[in-house]
Amino acid sequence: MTRYFFHISYKGTNYRGWQRQKKVLTIQEIFETKLEQVFKYKIPCLGCGRTDAGVHAAQYFFHIDLKKEIDFDLKFRLNKMLPHDISVYDVIKMEQDYHAQFDASERTYDYFIHTYKEPFLSNQSSFYLFDELLDLKKMNQAVLMLLKYHDFKAFCKTPDKHDNTICNIKGVKLFKNDSGDRIRFQITANKFLKSMIRIIVYRLLEIGSDKLSVDEFEHFLVNKEPSKFNNLAYPQGLYLSRVKYEFLDITPKNDFSNILNNYWQVV
Repeated sequence: MTRYFFHISYKGTNYRGWQRQKKVLTIQEIFETKLEQVFKYKIPCLGCGRTDAGVHAAQYFFHIDLKKEIDFDLKFRLNKMLPHDISVYDVIKMEQDYHAQFDASERTYDYFIHTYKEPFLSNQSSFYLFDELLDLKKMNQAVLMLLKYHDFKAFCKTPDKHDNTICNIKGVKLFKNDSGDRIRFQITANKFLKSMIRIIVYRLLEIGSDKLSVDEFEHFLVNKEPSKFNNLAYPQGLYLSRVKYEFLDITPKNDFSNILNNYWQVV
């Protein structure tokens, strides 16, 4: 068997995330279907992680095992077969024991918010309407607080389904545009829990709109107890933006953040 890593991206609007599910369309199902059409046998695609329904991936990796080495331009063929909102950038022959999910050392997500109604951003950024501009200073205090803690059970939708809820947060940033009505939250870690980022973003929005204090936010982290009702931020503003491996570090092919806004400033 020969193992290959696929470097791809997708716009998640029309899909129920990466992982195959019954009666709904997913990215994994599309790739497995197309690869079976090419090779004439079933080929499981093992992804670097799950993404929720409607969430985008500016960079994503999965691996497959083939019975023999590829001797044609598979990238070209797949890109002709795939929908317009899914792209293949690289097909890379790898060592047999390299694993797309388990060997990923670092993942970065970006979450985009706009606070004024803009139809051209509706599927690329999450729209939240507030009476006043968000308090970005308080939001940033909470963002930086994430670096102090390692157990994120309080920000997990299904903590009992994880072996543990420990995550090593390697970097966090909060950005804004000139007028402060568009916001970008970026977080990098070795792993993430179910819906963790969307829960964190929802809490940050509560802080920015004076519905939650920074101290209350830290209370969740200290006590490690999930709220009975963990609301989630909308999915369309969330992007898996970079995945790193010790043996593979590829720069994303597109700078999607510039598509959304050219003038981000760190808060």
